[in-house]
Amino acid sequence: MFDVWKLGVMTFELWTTSFNTIAMRHGLWQTQSPTSARMLKENQRMVTEKLEAGMETGLVWQKAMLGMMFGQTTPWWVTSRRSMTPYHRRSSANSRRLSRHH
Repeated sequence: MFDVWKLGVMTFELWTTSFNTIAMRHGLWQTQSPTSARMLKENQRMVTEKLEAGMETGLVWQKAMLGMMFGQTTPWWVTSRRSMTPYHRRSSANSRRLSRHH
């Protein structure tokens, strides 16, 4: 059951760091020129990170599906944590990075 607790904590952390990152980026969009080098870099980074996280999560799901095809089941909370890890890692890093600039 401790793994389910860790999943809950990870979900809460992902929610809070995502909200924080969205709020800080929104502040940047309101105060910076959309064509400034900093904003172009930040927007490109945001899109690239989302694509990378999506691909990593897709790979986790593929492994889980292949495992199920061969009779290797993984508990839902383990697959859920593995699926959220790419987003959690990036969201936490972005929240820390953007908070240093403010």
